[in-house]
Amino acid sequence: MDHPRDLLEAERREALRRLAELTGDFDEVVAASRDTNADDEHDPEGTTIAFERSQLAALLRQIRAHLAEVDAALSRLEAGDYGRCEVCGREIAPERLAVRPAARTCVTC
Repeated sequence: MDHPRDLLEAERREALRRLAELTGDFDEVVAASRDTNADDEHDPEGTTIAFERSQLAALLRQIRAHLAEVDAALSRLEAGDYGRCEVCGREIAPERLAVRPAARTCVTC
């Protein structure tokens, strides 16, 4: 699985899996919050549910951003620009791309 497309597609599948899982978790927390007192300040469970909802929302934003990065890398691959640093134009080290297939910049930049 050393081909860039294979790595990127694997990253994309994993991101979509995590997105579906976290979306389900988020929906569960939202549903649970409907069953509690709406007064977060005085309800001991309210602050916990609000924290969990906020934490899951942040994780969802991160996954969506990562998915966008992977999709952008796939677009660069199609355009023939994959593996080039967007800042200096040099080749991105294969070791970096093996670890971060969606990398846009070289280690230096």
